[in-house]
Amino acid sequence: MASIFNALHIGYSGLNAAQVGINTTSHNISNAESEGYTRQRVVTAAATPIAMYPGQVGNGVQVTEIKRVFDNFVYDRYTSISADKEFSDYEKRKLEELSTYFPEVDGVGIKTDLQEYYNMWQSFADNPDNDAIKLALAEQTQTLSQNIGYTQTKMLKLQSQINDELKVAVDEVNRLAKELADLNISIDTAEAGGANEANDLRDKRNSIELSLAKLIGAEALSGQLQSNTQIDSQSNTKTGSYTLSINGFNIVDGNTFHPLHISSENNPNGFYEISFERQDGVLVPMEESLNKGKVGAMIELRGGTIDTTSGVPQDGVIQNAISQMNAFAKGLIESTNNQYAQTPVTKMESNSLQINGNDALLASGMDFREGSFEVVIFDVDGNEVATRTITINPATTMQGLAGSNSIQGQIENSAVDDNADGNANNDVDDYIQFNWAVHLTGGNGLELSMDPMKKSLGYTFAIRDNYPNGTFESGTNFAGATGLNRFFDGEDAQDIDLSLKYRENPTLLAAGKTTISGDNRVALDMIQNQYEKYDFEVGSNIFNTTTYGMFDIIATNVGSVTNAAIFKNDSLKAQFNAVELEYQSVSKVSIDEEMTNLIKYQTSYGAAAKIITTIDQMMQTLLGIKS
Repeated sequence: MASIFNALHIGYSGLNAAQVGINTTSHNISNAESEGYTRQRVVTAAATPIAMYPGQVGNGVQVTEIKRVFDNFVYDRYTSISADKEFSDYEKRKLEELSTYFPEVDGVGIKTDLQEYYNMWQSFADNPDNDAIKLALAEQTQTLSQNIGYTQTKMLKLQSQINDELKVAVDEVNRLAKELADLNISIDTAEAGGANEANDLRDKRNSIELSLAKLIGAEALSGQLQSNTQIDSQSNTKTGSYTLSINGFNIVDGNTFHPLHISSENNPNGFYEISFERQDGVLVPMEESLNKGKVGAMIELRGGTIDTTSGVPQDGVIQNAISQMNAFAKGLIESTNNQYAQTPVTKMESNSLQINGNDALLASGMDFREGSFEVVIFDVDGNEVATRTITINPATTMQGLAGSNSIQGQIENSAVDDNADGNANNDVDDYIQFNWAVHLTGGNGLELSMDPMKKSLGYTFAIRDNYPNGTFESGTNFAGATGLNRFFDGEDAQDIDLSLKYRENPTLLAAGKTTISGDNRVALDMIQNQYEKYDFEVGSNIFNTTTYGMFDIIATNVGSVTNAAIFKNDSLKAQFNAVELEYQSVSKVSIDEEMTNLIKYQTSYGAAAKIITTIDQMMQTLLGIKS
């Protein structure tokens, strides 16, 4: 039977419900600007009534639960677009920096330096004996070399910076994933028995999930979806089993954390490689699976597939630009050196060559080509006194016995009568000494030198390539590949420079194919060289173009990918803003709405208090009757 004390309890239940409502509203208002906070609502229901005649009497109100207004479908779209936007933001920022290294549109940069370099060769051809022009050519060559090296160094530093940031990002992923696994334990403990929902802990988990999505594109997967339509038609919550996956790799499984492994120990260049440890302890490379979030952008830019031999990425936007710049510089170095080897000298020394004496030249990986070149001997007056054709075919090596198919064997072959005069003492092998030895900087080195006696008489020699198709590309490139009598030192964009002897004394520069004053044929070949097409090899791609054309490819590729990244970023920003607005409309705290709720709960609290004071007056009256 309902009593007056039961009526007092009903009033108290109203007070309690209103107070919980005020507390929850206060909590919402206090966290209105807290990152990741989801607004909460109090769910109330009529308490179990008292059964009596003539029917059930109400027993007040009870707070059944406090729920978040949260829509997992919207949240999943929000985390997905956040990962894409983070990828795009990082990519755009780094590519805009990369594009500043190629200021060609402003009329400055490497292409302008290259044009001035060939203009100086034209001036040298016009005045082949002018020492002032030789100094100017040397200066312009160094300017071009320095700008190529500077640009390459900037790109390598940018790549290295991204590589360092990759380590920091993966460490942060591991830290957050471990925190997430620990948080799952707290959530399970708080929600044990299904009596309560750990709202704030779930908010924290969602916040970590969002951070991991932005970092590496992680996706949270749960067992089932439970609707919360009693507080909002869009509200629902994931319950049951929990995993956090990165493109199929589960790094969090319930309360178990599987860290990502990142190491550069086995890489000579310090590039980090990321792997996932399976349950059997085997490390599975992950780079190809990391294509979302900030880490995905880092892999896309730096390169993900690391070559096991060189330790350098085989892909990546920045690596592609670096490889193209190396191909451009290598082509410029070798094509120039191959032409400059025509200038007569008494001694030629090669670069450090990473081949053995008995390696087939065409299979060595160096840019030798099948064909023939000539070794030409000049007397003190610049007259040709002996010429020998040296052939390169698939079996040709560097070292070998006299008369063999090797370079050494063909040069030292005394059975060849170069002048067809029956004199065995005036052929190339009587002038040239061949030496193959360990190079000072490692590898092997080739040295061709004039016999000391012949040198004292003023004899010199040169290497002249043969061009069966009339184009410079159709030659053997023997002098270019080896660096004999080179104009450029170095092998790629990082170390290209004017040859040391010309840096020390530019007046030694020669413009002719003989020592005769006024000979400008080498300088003319250098001018023509800018219009010749060569094969520039970049990975599995070969670009057949001029040196200008190859640089245009580099600058155009950088500009194209940067513009594409900017347009993509603009599109993603619009999509992100739309999804973020939808997410906030569901879950973000509205101060206006909360103030309305506060007034509602305040009124409810006052009404419940009035019930209690009324019951108090009834009890006082009742007690007064008794007295």
